[in-house]
Amino acid sequence: MICVSIGCEQQDRMMAEHRRLAELGARLVELRVDYLHGEVDLKRLLANRPGPVIVTCRRQDEGGRYRDSEEARLALLRAAIAAGADYVDLEEDAARCIPRCGASKRIVSFHDFHRTPDDVEAIHRRLASLDADVVKICTTANRPADNLRMLRLVQASQTPTVGFCMGETGAPTRLLCGKFGSPWTYATFQDGLPLAPGQFTYRQMVELYRYDEINAQTQVYGVIADPVGHSLSPLIHNAAFRAMGMNRVYLPIRVAPEHLAEFLDTAPDLGIRGLSVTIPHKEAVIGLLDDVDEAVRGIRAANTVVFAHGRRAGYNSDYAAAMGSLEEAIGVSFRGRQTLADRTALVLGSGGVGRAIAFGLVERGARVVLCDGEPSRAVRLADELRCQAVDWAERHATPADIVVNCTPIGMHPNVDATPFDKRHMRPSMVVFDAVYNPEETRFIQDARATGCTCVTGVDMFVRQAAMQFKWFTGQDAPIALMRQTMKQAMAAPR
Repeated sequence: MICVSIGCEQQDRMMAEHRRLAELGARLVELRVDYLHGEVDLKRLLANRPGPVIVTCRRQDEGGRYRDSEEARLALLRAAIAAGADYVDLEEDAARCIPRCGASKRIVSFHDFHRTPDDVEAIHRRLASLDADVVKICTTANRPADNLRMLRLVQASQTPTVGFCMGETGAPTRLLCGKFGSPWTYATFQDGLPLAPGQFTYRQMVELYRYDEINAQTQVYGVIADPVGHSLSPLIHNAAFRAMGMNRVYLPIRVAPEHLAEFLDTAPDLGIRGLSVTIPHKEAVIGLLDDVDEAVRGIRAANTVVFAHGRRAGYNSDYAAAMGSLEEAIGVSFRGRQTLADRTALVLGSGGVGRAIAFGLVERGARVVLCDGEPSRAVRLADELRCQAVDWAERHATPADIVVNCTPIGMHPNVDATPFDKRHMRPSMVVFDAVYNPEETRFIQDARATGCTCVTGVDMFVRQAAMQFKWFTGQDAPIALMRQTMKQAMAAPR
């Protein structure tokens, strides 16, 4: 179940939002009365309510906005009980002051906005001992192991426990806590107005992640990156899972580089079966895998990990997807000669995607010239692939038939940036941008205006995601749906 938190300054608006959420199907809401300005009329707030409510009045040192005295706050919580609130949220000290009274159920809660304490299990036992109907324990995840500790605590608890970690690192626990037995999770009603760090919106929870369908048998997948918020992978993979009736969910997972090994160790215990891997982990992940395919060995970068039979297998779908996209475009541009042989290709960027595309181009006989803002990276890759490297400042001097952008330049939100000056484009060029968000980058717009043949990152992205889907599920992906979902997402107002 999803509990939607409502934080409004005006009581009438709070009541109106509750009615609207009930119409949308929300079965439980949290009324954050500490957000209200002026005198709180609890009888009016709770009268004729369209569904069950939790009344919460959080003081400032607990992450709330209540500014009056502690005595006034405790009186407000007692008034909520007297008014017949379905649940009242009581911090540990408040629970000691307010005995059970009436029919209201007691949520005894603990929050730590800085860390996950070493003694979190002992804290949970204290909360449960305070005549709790439900324990709520929310800490901040600073590393992957914090997420696993929290979910294991929820799973092992004898008292119903709402438990998850806050912050971007802890965000997956908000989506997985139900799989581990949490009676509900929390969401915010409006986009851009989270009431706690890492909170998702109700709409995201329902439409994108299908939270209420997640159960103990749900298979978990995700994309690991740092940062991860820009990724569209959850949209297209979850749309595919939904369309094919699969009990699977795909999550965005922020993993800092220094925590990559720890995350991979904890992933199977979270129910994770497969991962998409992107910046900055594509190269570093290889040393943490048990098996890799031929493409990964040649490219020395992996963008997919599958967990099976106690082993970690790495694959690279960037390589095949990029080559398929390029060869299709070249078949048109070069008058039916579907070959890259003897074409000069300038590859901008030598990270994970750049390595994959350069490897594919060299393998197909193209003359590859590498260029990177960090020249030493381009030189190292050129040595590995036995091709040429030039300084970033010299990129426009390369007489290229194909120009491929494998840098993040031009990616949302920096949409006005371009890695290659329009003045150096020629109509005979094939221009390929691996950036997919937005699809029509400044680089692609300039190329179209020049008359170049263009390949966008959307085509490559959907192709590589479809390959990942097959590795994850053993079934062919609904490619048309994935492409449509992605285009709709990028067309939506930001």
